[in-house]
Amino acid sequence: MQWELNTDKPVYLQLVEQIQAGIISGSYKPGDKLPSVRDLATQATVNPNTMQRAMTELERDGLVYTNRTTGRFITSDEELIKQLKKRYITGIVQDFLDKMKLLGLELDEIISYVDKVSENNIK
Repeated sequence: MQWELNTDKPVYLQLVEQIQAGIISGSYKPGDKLPSVRDLATQATVNPNTMQRAMTELERDGLVYTNRTTGRFITSDEELIKQLKKRYITGIVQDFLDKMKLLGLELDEIISYVDKVSENNIK
């Protein structure tokens, strides 16, 4: 997994979001075993305590669970993952619409631009 961290928000929240994105995209499959906190922290070049905080958040949300003897795993609850994906996508679309409306565009204009850009990307 490629980690991208910046100074916009707390690092642990960025880690949570990136692991969530990995779950949504299928990089982490339901039931997959996660690397240890120390290994993940090394990969992301963060302090293990920061990664532990991210894991605690993911466990609180039910996306990750701990088996005391074998480590952490991605939830097998595919409905929970679908709900996360829906919330994630809704947030992205809402942010996009808010930015377009700040530019003074109406919904039909926004859709027209999306269609044009999509056509150019397909070619």
